[in-house]
Amino acid sequence: MGNCLSDVKGGKQAVGGVGHRMDPAAAGGAGGGPNDAVDLLYMTKGLHALYTPIELSLSASKLRDRDIVSKSDPMAVVSIRKRDGTLEELGRTEVIMNNLDPLWIQKINIMYQFETVQTLIFHVYDVDTKYHNIPVKDLKLKDQDFLGEGSCVLSEMVTKRNRSLTLDLHNRKDHVLKNLGKLTVLAEETVTSRTAVEMTLRCTNLENKDLFSKSDPFLRISRIVETGGSVPICKTEVVDNNLNPIWRPVCLTVQQFVNKDNPLVIECFDFNNSGNHVLIGKLQKTVADLEILHKSRVGANFTSPPSGFRGNEKVLKGQLFVEGYAEKQLYSFLDYISNGFELSFMVAVDFTASNGDPRSPDSLHYIDPSGRLNAYQRAIMEVGDVIQFYDSDKRFPAWGFGARAYSGTVSHCFNLAGSPGAVEVFVNQLCYLEMSVVEGVAGIMSAYASALQNFTLSGPTLFGHVVNKAAEIAVESLKYNQRKYFVLLIITDGVITDMLETKDALVRASDLPLSVLIVGVGNADFTQMEILDADNGHRLESSTGRVATRDIVQFVPMREVHSGQISVVQALLEELPGQFLTYMHCRDIRPHNISAPQTSAPGPSYVV
Repeated sequence: MGNCLSDVKGGKQAVGGVGHRMDPAAAGGAGGGPNDAVDLLYMTKGLHALYTPIELSLSASKLRDRDIVSKSDPMAVVSIRKRDGTLEELGRTEVIMNNLDPLWIQKINIMYQFETVQTLIFHVYDVDTKYHNIPVKDLKLKDQDFLGEGSCVLSEMVTKRNRSLTLDLHNRKDHVLKNLGKLTVLAEETVTSRTAVEMTLRCTNLENKDLFSKSDPFLRISRIVETGGSVPICKTEVVDNNLNPIWRPVCLTVQQFVNKDNPLVIECFDFNNSGNHVLIGKLQKTVADLEILHKSRVGANFTSPPSGFRGNEKVLKGQLFVEGYAEKQLYSFLDYISNGFELSFMVAVDFTASNGDPRSPDSLHYIDPSGRLNAYQRAIMEVGDVIQFYDSDKRFPAWGFGARAYSGTVSHCFNLAGSPGAVEVFVNQLCYLEMSVVEGVAGIMSAYASALQNFTLSGPTLFGHVVNKAAEIAVESLKYNQRKYFVLLIITDGVITDMLETKDALVRASDLPLSVLIVGVGNADFTQMEILDADNGHRLESSTGRVATRDIVQFVPMREVHSGQISVVQALLEELPGQFLTYMHCRDIRPHNISAPQTSAPGPSYVV
């Protein structure tokens, strides 16, 4: 069993309810799930229809083995066929190591529209081991071994009594191979309840399954469905070499366990790199039962499957304890936005020499007399159209960095508009803060063109200054207003020279109501941007060893948007709601309980 990564380390990570605590990913919102920010933007433009949210669970059997030494490491990709015949990807499962009969935990979300024929295409791939440490969403499918494909119409599935279909996998069109295994898809309507249960689970006296060390246990939790089968809903991380493990808190939503009386199967396995995980024991409990275990402070014994034709289950010494149990309410991004919370955007544009001489047609900053937009202008227009929708007053603090003024000095954070001009004001009885701003997307475009006339491209490329500036603004606002959340948009060609300082600034800023959205233009190597994005499951670490409180960076390469691989709306808003909610949850800020402005600054201190 694996997670987002295809190597052993990734295989030991948690899936579907662990690690994110009460953030939206724990609520089933990760991996192509519903996105409130995207939905709201589309709905206001009249692009919505009657629909029912559906969650797809996938499993496969008898897949082809494409590996020589071990077994295939399968991942499923679900797409929908659009009207023009092209495919739009809906989501990907996790990678499961060395397994030809995978039960994927990561769910795929789709909106079922009864009046529309929605053809789903399922592709299964064997993820090559050379792509270790690469998140699932970043894997290039053309580089993976194809295992098979199947298709069905969504309405065919949801109208079945058991809402399940088993498809024969076959090779791509015009190829001979047909019997490539089977894929089973279960469609369930998404539950809208906000209730979630967070539990800390531990075990004692587990049976040792290893010869030269102790077992490496993990738990897999599955829900019993009406047909009598089970659907895996989450997996804990692996605790190495331990017969009395305690796992990080598991967060289960009502969507996952349905109700407190629905039976859950809890299995404990000993992790093996080969993928042949050994069952240590299993038990069946409801969420209500687990709550009782917590209150009574007693454990439940695991059992082993019966051996032989007439064998009985054997009660084992190993026990499961519920160390912590709490029922919590999940709030959505829209819950906050509709209750007066605001997003405030700031823009920083890269004016360094690596972009090329603006007088040359090859430059990313070249202003074409014919009116054809350059790479930065396209990014400003396309990105600005999305972000200004969420900015309450559509007035943006706008900076440039890496340019030389006529005075001869290089500035790493200068007002894009030149002179202060208009001001963005946070007014409180005790506070007056002003910044140079521009009005809307047109204001950014005008200020950008003007800056190209008034500054000379220079360098080096430093992100730290603009990140610190944005953080200072967030700190000042936080003293008097907890309803503002800031987003710094950096448009760059991707080459930076202060990686260490930028990491330090971002780690410090992770305590603040701030996200950083980096948009890459041109065809440069964006490896540094991907490192800052930290989508590999490891949060940024500063030069002093401090780990970021949360992930606050998202990187979007515009070349993938322009090639049609991703939509600009989905790309820009993919992680923002999750980052916003993680900040609010960590500080227990709820949509309805914000107190009046305070006279002293709450929250963490920030030192530049």
